[in-house]
Order: sequence, then structure tokens, then C-alpha cells
Amino acid sequence: MSDKYLQIDGVAQTFKTPKGAFQALRDIHLHINKGEFVALIGHSGCGKSTLLNLIAGLTSPTEGSLLCANKEIRGPGPERAVVFQNHSLLPWLTCYENIYLAVERVFGSSRPSAGGGRTSAESKTQLKARTEAALAMVGLTHATHKRPGEISGGMKQRVGIARALAMEPQVLLMDEPFGALDALTRAKLQDELLEIVAKTQATVVMVTHDVDEAVLLSDKIVMMTNGPAATIGEVLQVELPRPRSRVTLADDPQYQHYRKEVIDFLYTRQGHVERAA
Repeated sequence: MSDKYLQIDGVAQTFKTPKGAFQALRDIHLHINKGEFVALIGHSGCGKSTLLNLIAGLTSPTEGSLLCANKEIRGPGPERAVVFQNHSLLPWLTCYENIYLAVERVFGSSRPSAGGGRTSAESKTQLKARTEAALAMVGLTHATHKRPGEISGGMKQRVGIARALAMEPQVLLMDEPFGALDALTRAKLQDELLEIVAKTQATVVMVTHDVDEAVLLSDKIVMMTNGPAATIGEVLQVELPRPRSRVTLADDPQYQHYRKEVIDFLYTRQGHVERAA
């Protein structure tokens, strides 16, 4: 893996509110290698989603810079795909059509190439093949013609992941993608995500509240301090061999060590500060 594929240097984010300026993030320095899986974890209000939105180019930093492959992030781009907790599927389209829409947007017209020229638009046959391959990757070929209202929550999230992967992004950004699912469905999709990332070698940045999820999936866990004016409190390298099995890791001393480190940071050094309204 080459170093510093994603570079976040001196980033701060302040929002204007009716009550005045609100500083969500301050002094964020984070470098992410190509192909690395990074989890952002911390209490509610610590700016995890704000940081993810900055990487996605959905917002611009008040201070500092963000680079992807040595290019400044100035807005959204097809090399960075986002999967939200809310799957954001169009309810009147089938699973296939939801994915095809994204594929057509990215590959259906000519676009700049890495060499400085332009790549030609793909044919409808090629776009169809990309869409079908994405559905197959998440095990949803059988749901090709179903609409979101006809499938389960876990299946909707799979479609959202398939849509993101169909664009062949270099960076996959995930904002608590399994947060609204039941425990068994969540575990199944975590295992599937491990397999998908191993195949695609995408760089992944995922927001999560789940300590076990962070340790199971990640190469690096970025632990955020409490907001406002949150920053990175600690970065934990997770040196567990891949492929990973949740059953095998359950009794693994190293896994338990990493888990304890994150829990200690969150609940001892960054005790929960939420109060009842």
C-alpha cells in the first residue's frame, strides 16, 4: 500500500448558526493509505459525520486542506462514493434501476482519464454488465426487479453498497451503514463487507458507534474527542491478520486488547457527556 492516499492536514470546520459560530472540528491531521480500512469512532456530536462529509466533498473546510491521490478535494467526485445509514434509494425504481442510474452517470459519457485525455462512453451493454455484476457482488441478483418497498432493510443497504461499488470508487465512505439494522443482519453484512473490500481493494472510511464493528473491520481506528471543537484523540493500529472471522476472533487475546483500548478511550478518558434535554 502506498502512503498518504488520503491526506487531511490542519482541517477545522466551523458552522454559522442562529446562536453564533459553532466549531465542530479543529486541528484534524490524518493520513490514510491506499487500500486501508479506517473506522471513525466517538460519542455523538464528535464530528465523525462532519469529517466524512469533508472527505466526500459535500462540505468545504473552514481551515486546512484535504487531498485524494495528491489532488485537492473541492467537491464530490466519482472516485469517492458514499453509503449513508439511510440507503437513499429511489422508491419508484427497481434495485437494478437504482444502480444503473449511478453507473450511467459515471460511465455513460466521456470523462477525464488518468493520462490527461478522455475515456469514451460505455455502451448500454457494458453499463448493463456493470450493474448486474454489482448486484451479484452483494448477492442480490434474485432481487433485480424488486423495488425498495418489497425488500428488507438489510437488502436495501446491500443495494446502496452495490450502487456505490458499481462506480468503481477508489474511496468508499460509509456513515453508520448498518446502524439501523438488527444485530444478526448487521453481523451478516459486516462479514460480507469484509469479503467485498478484500475483492475490490478499495480504501474505506467508515463512521461507527460500534466498538466490535470497528475492531473487526478496521486496519486503523480513529478515536475522536468529545465535541464541540472535537479533534483526533488517538489512532489505534489494528494488526489482526486477514481474512478475519468473528467466531475465531471472539476469544483472541489481541482482539480483546484492541477492544479494551477503544472502550477505555470512549468511556474513561472521554466519558459520555450527553445530558437529557
